[in-house]
Amino acid sequence: MELDSYRYIAIEGPIGVGKTSLARRLAALSDARLLLEQPAANPFLEDFYRDAGRYAFQTEACFLLQRIAQLQAPLDPSLAGQRFVADFMLEKNMLFSQLTLSDAELQLYRQLHAQLRPQVRTPDLVIYLQAPPSVLLGRIARRGIGMEEAISSDYLQRLSDSYGNFFHHYEEAPVLAVNTEHLDPAHDDADLQVLLQHIRTMRGKCAFLNQGG
Repeated sequence: MELDSYRYIAIEGPIGVGKTSLARRLAALSDARLLLEQPAANPFLEDFYRDAGRYAFQTEACFLLQRIAQLQAPLDPSLAGQRFVADFMLEKNMLFSQLTLSDAELQLYRQLHAQLRPQVRTPDLVIYLQAPPSVLLGRIARRGIGMEEAISSDYLQRLSDSYGNFFHHYEEAPVLAVNTEHLDPAHDDADLQVLLQHIRTMRGKCAFLNQGG
């Protein structure tokens, strides 16, 4: 199967783009261990959505420690034969922090991130999911998570722009960018097959998958 050559796949993109659903499907296909974000385990997240200025640093620090602990698994010698699919990368911490933290908080956060980053492994493949903010807002509304109701189109636009800028310069692993506005590999079987075909035929460090391939 086309995923066999990738021991560790990470899926990234803005809120509501379909990361978790796709991660579940790919993990099932490749008998991989699933590494999922744990927003419900972050005790500051609900407060952050109510008062971002007051709770941003606590929220981001908690996520950093959570994700470091999870992403140590691909480096565990006892799991050397295991494949992994994650619905996040550690680098997302910096993207969110740059949008939410004050200058002084961000300086401290950068130091924490830099000290902890060597504890995790770089993915073998990154799947970067994209969608316009209007589409993301619709998906967020449909999943009906109460604390996400405060997410604005402006915030999603700034977040999407941050992801775009980050992946424009990212060279640590091959990246397959997928426009999910009309292509839905997270839920549609035919679209999933299109994605798998692109993974199988990927050459080089970067590829883009739009509607119809």
